[in-house]
Amino acid sequence: MAAQVQQEIALGSVHDSVREREISVEQEHLDRVYRRLEEKIHEAEFLMNDAAQRGHVGTPGALAERDAQVFRAGVHLNRLNNEYEDFLFGRIDLLRGKDGKKGPDGAYTAVEPAEGAVREDGTADIAETLHIGRIGVLDEEYAPLVIDWRAPAAAPFYRSTPVDPGRVVRRRVIRSKGRRVLGVEDDLMRPELKAALDGHELAVIGDGALMAALGQARSHTMRDIVSSIQAEQDLVIRAPAASVTYVEGGPGTGKTAVALHRAAYLLYQDRRRYAGGILIVSPTPLLVAYTEGVLPSLGEEGQVAIRAIGSLVDGAAATLYDAPSAARAKGSHRMLKVLRKAARGALELNDPPGRLRVVAFGRRLELEADELERIRHSALSGTAPVNLLRPRARRLLLDALWARSGAATRHTDPELAAELRSSFDEDITGEDDFIEFLDAWWPELTPRGVLAAMADERRLGRWARRILTPGEVRRVARSLKRDGLSVHDVAMLDELQAVLGLPARPKKKRELDPLDQLTGLEELMPVREESQRERAERLAQERTEYAHVIVDEAQDLTPMQWRMVGRRGRHATWTVVGDPAQSSWSDPDEAAQARDEALGTRPRRRFTLTVNYRNPAEIAELASKVLALAMPGSESPSAVRSTGVEPRFTVVGESLARTVREEAARLLDRVDGTVGVVVAMNRREEAARWLAGLGDRVVALGSLEAKGLEYDATVVVSPAEIADESPAGLRVLYVALTRATQQLTVVSGERDEPDAHGVPDLLRD
Repeated sequence: MAAQVQQEIALGSVHDSVREREISVEQEHLDRVYRRLEEKIHEAEFLMNDAAQRGHVGTPGALAERDAQVFRAGVHLNRLNNEYEDFLFGRIDLLRGKDGKKGPDGAYTAVEPAEGAVREDGTADIAETLHIGRIGVLDEEYAPLVIDWRAPAAAPFYRSTPVDPGRVVRRRVIRSKGRRVLGVEDDLMRPELKAALDGHELAVIGDGALMAALGQARSHTMRDIVSSIQAEQDLVIRAPAASVTYVEGGPGTGKTAVALHRAAYLLYQDRRRYAGGILIVSPTPLLVAYTEGVLPSLGEEGQVAIRAIGSLVDGAAATLYDAPSAARAKGSHRMLKVLRKAARGALELNDPPGRLRVVAFGRRLELEADELERIRHSALSGTAPVNLLRPRARRLLLDALWARSGAATRHTDPELAAELRSSFDEDITGEDDFIEFLDAWWPELTPRGVLAAMADERRLGRWARRILTPGEVRRVARSLKRDGLSVHDVAMLDELQAVLGLPARPKKKRELDPLDQLTGLEELMPVREESQRERAERLAQERTEYAHVIVDEAQDLTPMQWRMVGRRGRHATWTVVGDPAQSSWSDPDEAAQARDEALGTRPRRRFTLTVNYRNPAEIAELASKVLALAMPGSESPSAVRSTGVEPRFTVVGESLARTVREEAARLLDRVDGTVGVVVAMNRREEAARWLAGLGDRVVALGSLEAKGLEYDATVVVSPAEIADESPAGLRVLYVALTRATQQLTVVSGERDEPDAHGVPDLLRD
């Protein structure tokens, strides 16, 4: 027995020494990469300084060259600085390829091994080693030190499997912090081979790269999973961008990560095509904050906008939540008819004048209320937005006044008649009485003004007659009286912008560049043309349509929200990511119809993600019980790991607040990362008070806010409350139960009808 123990200790020591040696090898390579990065940063800084000096030459050509060079050098420097930390994460060791062609990144392009790369005795030599990182780095002789993760040469890092290994023998995940390599984890793609690297047998460290990546503690911001993307995810990321790519997958399958990586990959593949920008739409501000740091870490920023669905309208941000009944009315396609009627009805809000009196050709002309009503009705029969129908209404008023004047019959000569009519129109439109009347009778309407008018229950009742029920009218009107906006209000504002039309914005006068004034060029060039960088920044601020739109958690969008998103991608290609089983919208069929209208007739390409990388099998099994109730017949994604830790069930003791706080504190002691406490939406503020003082590793969130987020451990409070808060409550509960990567605790109250073991009725077999 003692001899066996000594043998195990010896084997462990050998294993540790091999690990240390391999870490040392990767550390040496990382040091070399950082030295090269420092050289590139110094080069970029030199270019910036050199470009600034060119501005002193004082010629238009020098200034233009300065602007262009500063822009290019600045982008390069910014990118290098952003990628400076923790950007090297992978390595693949490859057999000799079928052909010897090199790609632009210096790596060989062959996918399959060459004949003879594997000897008859099952041995082989490693012919090429590629390190994978966030950006590509070449050495002084243009040999690759790091391959950009989006480059074709990096694809085998993600796509290689033991079933289809290609040239890959070993895949390694490198974990580092700053400039220090902390560890390595290897997967063997060809375990049957005895491979050698530089004359030494290829070492294999760890229990598997994917499991190492999955076991890391979660923080409140999303860690990019470039290093653990698997084959089915990589197929989606690198799929052609044409038309619509539709991706479905259950909780933990990496849908959000795939969407973010796809944005970076598309820009890498065709930057010119996507210069119009990529929009990523997330369901909540929490998910935006969780994911917004990922794209810079993947090598992209500036061209990608990540927006919460409640922040898509400039100057508006959703801060409130609607009760489910009000949300169903506001988000329904029926609301479109209400908004169109409200936009027209709002013209009469401020007691418009019932009579028009003007003087023309020395005569007083009048139009009475019935005539004005007829003219308004005729003007509104046009299809243009209400504000843009004002010129039509103005022309119809002039036509009526012209007819009332009788001047049309005074001249038979067409030219004289036209001249007289032109003079008449000029006289009338120059009169203060006419201008004041038109401003009062057809005022310029704003979306917020119309939305505020809808807060009057009687007025809304007239506009929504036979569209909304009296109860819906009452709840919608009351919700609009609050100080703030909900996500559904923002979609209504966007619809009203389309229904009303926006007046042309006056162009802002550009300020002179101080350098222009120093060189005296203002005398020759009063207003300097925009630089390339200034133009890019201005277009990004003014952008309302995008070249590619990625919709995350698409199953949650209401019909009105689909219309809002659709307006931003009328000429775009699309990636739509979602899971019907997680939908929080009460009428998925209505939303699907609105989605199809937004996407138009573009062809669809569909992918399904089937592997749950987030939840251990113990948590996934519990969640599947709710899925069976929420969507009978649906299949849960397969969990790839088991922790042996079963979900914990507990019943409220003296008070709900104390029980939840104790369970959250208990989990904080058992995990290294974050703890999420998920409650019904009406308990959000209350739950935050329960957890006060426990530290920033614990967060309270409402059930609808949990979408897309993940935590090391989760406390789900009263499943019955979450399930009963809306018609989609069971699907929302399914989401809440699938947020944890390690441990789950369920707290049951009296409403949950827990059994003797604390298991609530909804979660029992």
